[in-house]
Parts: sequence; structure tokens; C-alpha cells
Amino acid sequence: MTASPSDPTATTASPTGEAVAPVPGPDGAVTTADGTTTADGTTTADGTAAPGGTAAGDTAHAKRRGPGRNLPAAIAVGAGLGAVLLISVFVIPQLFPVMVAAAMVLAVLELTRALSHGGLRVPPVPLLVGVIGMVVSTVVFGAEGLLVSTAAAVCVLILWRVSESMGLTALRDVAGGVFSLAWVPFLGCFLLLLFQREQGEMLVLLAVLGPVGNDIGGYIAGVLFGKHPMAPSISPKKSWEGFVGSLLLGTAAVVAVVVLALDMTWWVGVVIGVVLVVVSTCGDLSESLLKRDLGIKDMGHLLPGHGGVLDRVDSILLAAPTTYVMLEVLLP
Repeated sequence: MTASPSDPTATTASPTGEAVAPVPGPDGAVTTADGTTTADGTTTADGTAAPGGTAAGDTAHAKRRGPGRNLPAAIAVGAGLGAVLLISVFVIPQLFPVMVAAAMVLAVLELTRALSHGGLRVPPVPLLVGVIGMVVSTVVFGAEGLLVSTAAAVCVLILWRVSESMGLTALRDVAGGVFSLAWVPFLGCFLLLLFQREQGEMLVLLAVLGPVGNDIGGYIAGVLFGKHPMAPSISPKKSWEGFVGSLLLGTAAVVAVVVLALDMTWWVGVVIGVVLVVVSTCGDLSESLLKRDLGIKDMGHLLPGHGGVLDRVDSILLAAPTTYVMLEVLLP
């Protein structure tokens, strides 16, 4: 039988009973026999995006979708994380390195699990030992300790992986491990370096408020006004209107800290704020690109409304060293 005109995507049958290729519908999508919709061959049967494609019609339907997250849960979790940060920074400063280490351990575990979707077998034990060693070395010896401990962690990772086997994927596994060490603990330890400086509490607050303002401003402006996608093939919901909101709120938050807490001129806050918003956006897009390539939606599910720990700190990981470098230039 032949599909009715009202169902242009249904599979037709030839007079001999052989199946005929389904006919694309008006929007270019094709519905296969198992009910899976594809568009230009970029969506797999499980709804994840094939490399280079977009997931399940993200681009086409980005404007029609709602916020796409559990907003009450996201607000509650965000408030809780903010309270923990403020307590560890201003009330019990001895807890701040512990909090940073815990966050990086969880983020590294999430990253190794995510990389396994790409066929990489990154050994978690040397990575976790490296995280703890890098945190302790940074707290005790500062920037020099961070550099030395990072090099030592890379060496331990290589020896560990090579001792397991010398398969064809050994080099790729080591590269994935080095990437994990560089992205999470190395960049994250710059929060500890900021904390060790004069007025370190406010400097940490500065490095965190920029990305947080970027996320909140971008989310609100994107939901209310977002029409022009910034990078539809990477993050369909991120819009240029949202980026303007990120610039406004993120820069305002940084200027407030710079002027009121650090007693610096307002234009310094504007410069730092704009740079942090741009860097934070790059951090978000970089993680989105990685998740797109690996075919996953979130790095984890530990934080309701946010995803995983790495989903929450991705922009902070780039903002922390950027803040450190800018302050080294502006306040040597």
C-alpha cells in the first residue's frame, strides 16, 4: 500500500512488496521504519548527534523550546553552591582548598567518563593523585609548586598507562589524560593562587562573579530576546542577544567588586569584566563542542538543573587564570 498524501514521510511499498526508500517530508526530515527522524544524516537512532551534526533538531527547534532546564532546582542548587563558596572563602578559609580539590576530583571523574564515550581509556587513579598533589603543591609552594606538580602528574600518568599495556590506543589515552590534567586541576589551581594574594578573598569572588554573571545574564536575555544563534552547530540555544545580557550583567558584577572591594577605578573593572565574559563564553562553547563530539548532553547529573560539576565550573576554569594574569599586569 502507498502512504496517504497527508503522511509524506511514511514508507511506501512497491507492487512486488519490496520497501521503497522513505520520502522526505516538507522540512527535509525523513522518518525511518523504526520511527527515528533524521535530517541530512546527522542524527543517530538514539537521538544523539553524530560528529559534526546537531542533536535531534536542536537548531530547528531552539526557538520553540522553553528554558530546557529545571529552573527551581537550578536556583536552589546555585544558591547552595554560592553559600558553600562564601563560607569557605570568608568564614572558614581553611576549607577553600578542600572545596577546590573536591570540585576538581569530581570534575575529573566526570571528564574521564565522558572521554570513554570517545573510546579513550584514561586511567583515573593517576589523575586523582595528580589533582591532590597539584592542590597541595599550590597551597604550599605557590605557582612554582603548581608547575612542578603538573609536570610530575603528567609523568606519573604516562608511566601508569604504559605499564598497563602498549595497545594502539595508549598514546590517545595519555593525550586524553594530559588534556584532563591541563583543563581541570591546572586551570582550577589558579583560584588558589588568587586566594594567596593580598585581598585574595575578593579576587576569588571577582573570578567567580564574572562567569556567574555571564551565565545568569545570558540565560535571562537569551530566554526573553534570543533570536540570532551565536553558534548553532555547537550550542543552539546560545544567542547573540544572550551574549549582550552576559556582557551587561557579568561586567556590572565585576565593576562592583573592583570599585567597592578592591578600590580600583571603574574602567579597570569594565576591562576585566568584558574580558572575563568573553573568556567565560569561550569556556562554555568549548565544553559544548566537546560534548557534541562525544555525543553526550551533560558531563554528569550530580547537580540538578545544572548537569555535572564540570558543567558548572567550565567557564570558571578559564576565568581564574585570566583574572590572575590580568591582575599580574594591572597590580604587579
